[in-house]
Amino acid sequence: MADVKSRIDDLLNNNKVVLFMKGSPQFPQCGFSARAAAILHEVGTDFHAVDVLSDGEIRQGIKEYGNWPTIPQLYINKELVGGSDIMMEMFESGELKDMLAKK
Repeated sequence: MADVKSRIDDLLNNNKVVLFMKGSPQFPQCGFSARAAAILHEVGTDFHAVDVLSDGEIRQGIKEYGNWPTIPQLYINKELVGGSDIMMEMFESGELKDMLAKK
């Protein structure tokens, strides 16, 4: 787990906004990941996407890292924001756009 934690730390340290998702923003592999990527595109933010399906260690490791059992997971400034449902609520309230403006 130490190696996976180190890899996740590197991803979060090198990118302000990271979306751990199934598939890619261009080819999401589940509806929740598609919605999460679409929300980030809609608010116009650049983000780094990590395809957990292509890396089983990251897929399991990210769940343990943030103590969050589902994917997708959004991190902003190394802080776990949540999954697609939370992202949708924050998007609809304008809170997500405000949070991203401060990144």
